[in-house]
Amino acid sequence: MTAPSSSIATRKGGRWIEQWDPEDETFWKETGEKVAHRNLFFSVLSEHIGFSIWTLWSVMVLFMGPEYGLTPADKFFIISMATLVGAIVRVPYTFAVARFGGRNWTIIAASMLLVPTIAAFVVMEPGTSFGTFLVCAMLAGVGGGNFASSMTNINSFFPLRKKGWALGLNAGGGNIGVPVVQLIGLAVIGANGGPRLLLGIYIPLIVVAAVLGALYMDNITSVKNDTGAAREAVKDPHTWIMSFLYIGTFGSFIGYSFAFGLVLQTQFGRTPLESAYVTFIGPLLGSLIRPVGGWLADKYGGARITLWNFVGMGAATAVIVVASMEKSLALFTTAFIVLFVLSGLGNGSTYKMIPGIFQAKAAAKGLTGEVAASYGRRLSGASMGLIGAVGAVGGLGINLAFRQSFLSVGSGTGAFVAFLAFYGACFAVTWAVYLRRPAASASTATTATETKTQLSYAEV
Repeated sequence: MTAPSSSIATRKGGRWIEQWDPEDETFWKETGEKVAHRNLFFSVLSEHIGFSIWTLWSVMVLFMGPEYGLTPADKFFIISMATLVGAIVRVPYTFAVARFGGRNWTIIAASMLLVPTIAAFVVMEPGTSFGTFLVCAMLAGVGGGNFASSMTNINSFFPLRKKGWALGLNAGGGNIGVPVVQLIGLAVIGANGGPRLLLGIYIPLIVVAAVLGALYMDNITSVKNDTGAAREAVKDPHTWIMSFLYIGTFGSFIGYSFAFGLVLQTQFGRTPLESAYVTFIGPLLGSLIRPVGGWLADKYGGARITLWNFVGMGAATAVIVVASMEKSLALFTTAFIVLFVLSGLGNGSTYKMIPGIFQAKAAAKGLTGEVAASYGRRLSGASMGLIGAVGAVGGLGINLAFRQSFLSVGSGTGAFVAFLAFYGACFAVTWAVYLRRPAASASTATTATETKTQLSYAEV
């Protein structure tokens, strides 16, 4: 059989690939792999800058000394609202890829990052009202949506056997935008520069990302909005189970990324420069290890890696609780960085589980070949945006928990105890749903198909 060719046709709206079948090994080796990797590279670039803009206010609050007239609770609320908007916009961003095309939406989404960046450039000075800062932080939330559209787009380019690595690399490259903006912020603070210098660095980078996306990315004609798939994904319990687990991994990563520097300032009395020296380390390592989580999930199964990852996150959190009570900055910082690393690893393994789950459901339905692959792509693509959005809401929960903990007891200890309990719940859910082998009896599975499906989930 002759493999389909990757016919890239030009029509209104940009470059479109008319035929795309990455599961065909001949097509993948001859044409698909090169095209997929090119789109992955420029998708990572745009998503990377999107993450930087989304988490921009984790750096901005370090510049906001007493002259700004804001309390620590005010600052936690500002970064919480940026987190919230970033979570909400992930849902429409997911479906925008199919509506406009992956390349076209990348151009639009990158260009939109100019709005919060220019707005912050204009208002960032003492005397500006709390409400104005809050609106600017909420505008920065659009950067969080880039993750959802980028992941949905790249999910369509790669075959199932490569998705763990590709999605992990795409997300990790995006996540690393968090420590990069914090490192640039450190350099600006160290050079006695103001926040407008940091913003001025990013404005031209946003323009470059939009232009490169226009020049080098593609749309896939066969990726279209499927309201039926969206409705089916919403009704599928695994969408919400995976959303719960993703709160534990990505919700932790993004929530801690926003809050780490502010926690060091508030609980341990660090100066902005002292906080900036260590704030970037956790997000950097967590971002770099995300592709490793995807690779390990490809090799050993996402559910197994996720299960033991939650054990590690729970252990690191327990150490943080002890360090917080003992007021040990060194132990606190070390354990917090370990927690960042584990959250990044878990991000990769949980996201790999999503296409695996729906592929297992396809097999249980008796589907094979391209029909099964199409079913898996259809449902996993629709569910990814929802899972990513709910997971990001976990970051909001973390920042609000810190705010309440500092208001109530003057430290973050109470919040960390709550996080420890949540990681225990995530461990239990992962084991019960995806790793517990059902007994071969009617009492545990009503049909042979259901039994087969449950057994398959152990391999996701």
